[in-house]
Amino acid sequence: MANLKEIRSKIGSVKNTQKITRAMEMVAASKLRRTQQRMEATRPYADKIRTAVGHLYQANPEYRHPYLIERESIKRVGYIVISTDRGLCGGLNTNTFRKLINEIGEWKDKGVEVDLCLIGAKATQFFRSIDVNVVAAAQNLGENPQVADLLGAIKLMLDSYTDGTIDRLFLLHNVYKNTMSQVPDVKTLIPVDAPDADDLPKHWDYIYEPDAADLLDGVLMRYIESQVYRGAVENVACEMASKMVAMKSATDNAGKMIDTLETAANKARQAAITQEISEIVGGAAAVSD
Repeated sequence: MANLKEIRSKIGSVKNTQKITRAMEMVAASKLRRTQQRMEATRPYADKIRTAVGHLYQANPEYRHPYLIERESIKRVGYIVISTDRGLCGGLNTNTFRKLINEIGEWKDKGVEVDLCLIGAKATQFFRSIDVNVVAAAQNLGENPQVADLLGAIKLMLDSYTDGTIDRLFLLHNVYKNTMSQVPDVKTLIPVDAPDADDLPKHWDYIYEPDAADLLDGVLMRYIESQVYRGAVENVACEMASKMVAMKSATDNAGKMIDTLETAANKARQAAITQEISEIVGGAAAVSD
């Protein structure tokens, strides 16, 4: 058994770690509310611009933008993958990477190659260490991502689709369900699935200048940018929620470890006292003899 001094040293070390994890839990909890508000603020724009795409498509159905055409033959696909820049957020990134690796395996079984656009330092570190084709990367976006920081990576993937390098483009990021649940989700960015006419409002008051076909080019670009930006903001909310839960678990585990070490310290102290008493009694017996 370790001596009392070693055990007390371990208790002090664990208590210091517990203070750090408790502070990180409180910081993540305070940031979570702000990131949730940003996440909610991005949804109306993303939903409305999707509706605008549907209206423009219905206004000029004979014009088929390349982003709206599904290609029959798929030889190569692209993924925009959003991860965190920092760790200590539980299995958030691990679940995302596992899902992507499974998807890559399924495509390769079909003879389809995969190109990756990585957003976030953790995705960059992980996928650059394995045998996958990384064509673009962006990182250090911070807790409040900006569209401008994403445009370069998005444009590269859109150009790849336009020139025929890839035949389909996907977006992978974590979806915020609640504080305890964040799930990695894959959605198709291109070809864009325009809303059905039955799902659109029957009346709208758009004024087309110069015409619906020209506007559709710009609106589709804004739509794709909004989906990636929304995914980046939602992934930050998932990061804060997962970090808060992970740090709370670490704090609770530190408390259990402290209890165990204190029990061991009490036993070691009791054993030392018992040994001292035995030595005193033994010495007194020797003197009396």
